Amino acid sequence: MPGGRIELVSLTKRFGEIAVDAIDLQVASGEFFSLLGPSGCGKTTTLRLIAGFEQPTSGQILLDGVDLSGVPPHKRNVNTVFQSYALFPFLTVFDNVAFGLRNSKLPEGELRSRVDAALELVKLGTFGKRRPGQLSGGQQQRVALARALVLQPSVLLLDEPLGALDAKLRRSLKVELKALQEQVGITFLYVTHDQEEALTMSDRLAVMRDGKIVQIGAPAEVYEEPADTYVADFLGVSNLMAVDIVERGPGARCLARLGETVLTVEHGGQDAPERSHAVIRPERVKIEEFGSPGPNRVPAMVERLVYLGSATQVFLRLAAGADLQVVLQNDGGPAPYAHGTPVHAYLAPDALRVLAGGGQVAGADDEAAALETEEALQPS
Repeated sequence: MPGGRIELVSLTKRFGEIAVDAIDLQVASGEFFSLLGPSGCGKTTTLRLIAGFEQPTSGQILLDGVDLSGVPPHKRNVNTVFQSYALFPFLTVFDNVAFGLRNSKLPEGELRSRVDAALELVKLGTFGKRRPGQLSGGQQQRVALARALVLQPSVLLLDEPLGALDAKLRRSLKVELKALQEQVGITFLYVTHDQEEALTMSDRLAVMRDGKIVQIGAPAEVYEEPADTYVADFLGVSNLMAVDIVERGPGARCLARLGETVLTVEHGGQDAPERSHAVIRPERVKIEEFGSPGPNRVPAMVERLVYLGSATQVFLRLAAGADLQVVLQNDGGPAPYAHGTPVHAYLAPDALRVLAGGGQVAGADDEAAALETEEALQPS
């Protein structure tokens, strides 16, 4: 299925207040691209604008270079899968998938062939005679995908399609969904507030806030090199520590003061203001015996341990007053630390990044998204 290149040019939508604020975005043909952000950030409105369910206040939406302004939804070569699958309960699985094709007056043989192929694609080839009520939630989601793909759109828009499923099923289906996208080769534009989904499936992703795109990049780039404190705090679990820049070195290196400790930081020092935040991911923090010598070691106390199955989450309180999370992979032995144990936290220079100003830490509105991340760490 060729085509599927999306270009948004200064796309703006107002509902009294600005919902989408002058977005510029390019999605390549055949790319799996995710819009990630908390509720109210503008990601679903952006998707609805591309689908044609909303009309932009200003700006352009181009599909393969063609301006879609004024083109009604049913004439756009895009299809949408929603969180609510909206299957017809009185129709069989086959007829649900065939519903959109019946208006195209295809010969019955071709219609049946395309529906059968779509059901095989989503691994439901033997389910055609069942009703939606006889299917699990994951199977209903696959029927909704088959119904969208059978129309052979150049772009598939997905609005949190896994949101109604339990955590274990979401983890398995997101792998299948990425494999399906690679198989069919069409452009997927995926909207989610679930960081793990976006990191797992996307070729690239955009983090949104207040109708704007804060950062665009490959998952590893955005995770390892967040643009500001908001992105760092929203995308995965981050340790954010208030620091003062005391010296700037060559390139991106700097020295940053955290309490009584001066840390060497290898990333971000060239743009950071004197009062900044340093960030380090929990899996990059090393816990050492109290009194361990060497730079970038901060005295701390073990406050709490949370068993997660494959890992243990350790909560530290630094002598400087900051809280720090550490993830230790479990090797089958006893817990190496107990509540109240004094330790040193080693913050490796190459794992530390000082963030430029302008981004606020995700607040109470983002608690649901943070809980999604913690839930994803739980053992299946």
